[in-house]
Amino acid sequence: MADRRGDWPALTWEALRTSVYAVELAALSEDELPALVDYLGSGVDLPFRFVSVHAPSKHRRMSEAELVDALSALPCWIDAIVVHPDTIEDPALYRRLGSRLALENMDARKADGRTAEELAPYFETLPDAGLCFDVAHAWAIDPAMEEGERMLDRFADRLRHVHVSSLDARGHHVPLTPEHEDLFEHTLGRCLGVPWILEAPLPAR
Repeated sequence: MADRRGDWPALTWEALRTSVYAVELAALSEDELPALVDYLGSGVDLPFRFVSVHAPSKHRRMSEAELVDALSALPCWIDAIVVHPDTIEDPALYRRLGSRLALENMDARKADGRTAEELAPYFETLPDAGLCFDVAHAWAIDPAMEEGERMLDRFADRLRHVHVSSLDARGHHVPLTPEHEDLFEHTLGRCLGVPWILEAPLPAR
């Protein structure tokens, strides 16, 4: 949906065409965040039962304290705020987000937050934080999915929601392939009690 990036009403409507259950509004670039904060604070009545906001992971200019201030100002009905652990410099600052904070496991291109062992120190500092489990990122770290299973073994009680997709050769999210649907079946079967976010458009019908 890159062609509609920043047009939050249009992106919300596009998500509604897929499901009224859950949505994630992703301000991946910092310059997208102010408009998203304004949109969510404008009194808009979203019909979704679960609403997640993805914090910026690119083009960061504001200080980490300023970013946490902005995320803390999101309306109280936002269920989860997803943060990439590899972008965190001072984990203690994020305690203000409480149980709304969801740390996402990273893919092989990142330097931290990729495995259960690397996530553990963040959760020790942030005892109320949850896990946003990205199944494709787990596959990128370990195509046998053993690391993904270890992550759920260790942090299943923190699981808030799931990102579902496949990855192409450049690491971009694409619709779930039939091969990955079979490969991920057992791991995703452990995640049935939380919302799933489709991180790529549904295939054309």
